[in-house]
Amino acid sequence: MRRTPAAVGTTIFFALAPGTVAGLLPWWITRWEVGGLLASAPSWVTVPSRLAGAALVLAGTVVLVRAFARFVVEGLGTPAPIAPTEHLVVGGLYGHVRNPMYVAVFAIIVGQALLLGCPVLLLYAAVTAVPIVAFVRRYEEPALRRAFGAEYEGYRAAVPGWWPRSRAYEAPSSGPCHRPQGGEAPEGP
Repeated sequence: MRRTPAAVGTTIFFALAPGTVAGLLPWWITRWEVGGLLASAPSWVTVPSRLAGAALVLAGTVVLVRAFARFVVEGLGTPAPIAPTEHLVVGGLYGHVRNPMYVAVFAIIVGQALLLGCPVLLLYAAVTAVPIVAFVRRYEEPALRRAFGAEYEGYRAAVPGWWPRSRAYEAPSSGPCHRPQGGEAPEGP
């Protein structure tokens, strides 16, 4: 896929998926109103909580945008299953954690909970995590295994799925990770 169609598809998917999960649904739950815990709390409680929440929302948004951009630049595709990448994306933030998009979405939702003093958003984040983790385990990982074979297995073995590590992954020097012709995994040794 060329970069322009990949960028358009990625932008649409960004608006639909994380835009809904981390934007529209939290707004629907809270209407962005400061709630319960912060409404009557003293400032020594509210200020640090709101600052931490704002930092999580900002950091999560930056990570999310960078992770989506990486799909266009490095992967030549989109995060959407209907238009997958041609190359296995392992650079940038993906060198530290396999699922930076999902981690960023969770950070944004938790940040909103702190920023607005709305514990129901913490419950929403936990409930949202169940289908997301199931989707990763039952669809994404097997699809990546089929598409990229041993390259994905090496990456998966070296990089944690959900808790970022400080040291970046270094792809094997045998060339860029790519999808074999026909989308099938390469033959074993």
